Amino acid sequence: MRAVLLSARARAGTDAVLARVRAAVARHAEVAGEFDVNEELPAGLRADRAVAVGGDGTIMAALRQFVDRGVPVVGVNVGRLGFLAEFDAAEFERHAAQVLGPSPAVRERMALSVQVRGADGAVRYEGLAVNDAVVTAGAPFRMIELALRLEDGHGPEFQGDGIIIATPVGSTAYNASAGGPIVHPDVEAIVVTPSAAHSLAFRPVVVPAGLDVSARVVRANEGTTLVLDGHINVGLRVGDTVTARRHGAKARIVARPGSSYWDTLVGKMRWAETPNYRAPGA
Repeated sequence: MRAVLLSARARAGTDAVLARVRAAVARHAEVAGEFDVNEELPAGLRADRAVAVGGDGTIMAALRQFVDRGVPVVGVNVGRLGFLAEFDAAEFERHAAQVLGPSPAVRERMALSVQVRGADGAVRYEGLAVNDAVVTAGAPFRMIELALRLEDGHGPEFQGDGIIIATPVGSTAYNASAGGPIVHPDVEAIVVTPSAAHSLAFRPVVVPAGLDVSARVVRANEGTTLVLDGHINVGLRVGDTVTARRHGAKARIVARPGSSYWDTLVGKMRWAETPNYRAPGA
């Protein structure tokens, strides 16, 4: 068993957790290398597991790195929320033998291939998103105008702050903050949610995963940007078209034994938590 360690060491608290994870990995597998999660990995790198130590941004970066390699990613949380992280340092140490064994529980999750074409039809950018592809207005923060297109070129033109195109995994992120629905990650779908649309009638929609979702920039600001997973920024201009579609391979995440999606939703997102009622007579 060969395991690769990835982290963003600039993040406070990472070194201490990474040392514990490294020791636990070494007891059960060969450490095939340690890398910053944002550096390009060697083409010939062989690994059976990738252990990502950090917050959700680090784990998403690791998933993007390994989705086409078919390597399962183990997320160990150092961040504040760590929604994608199935483990903290203590849980990883406790379950390391199973996680690094021949048959861990692996959850397959849909990713998005995202492309930007200019007005001349030339491809200007191609990338991957695990959570979402967001077109955002940017400075000087005037409303922008987008032409949304779904099946057979149908869709509205609208003004607002932008559009969020999310995977089911990403439905609990920016999408949820913007009023979009939470979609179970086993559902094959794409969530399309407007950001502050200048319309009372534009509601979020959930479309089949096989549909291409595109947004053509009709009016832009100087800072109008495509943002992938909150970390990758691509400047946009009038005439550009952003297209998101289901990626050909699934991201693979190693699950913590005995955990479920609903445990994570309740424990980390406080789903359906009741208000703080005062005690009688207080």
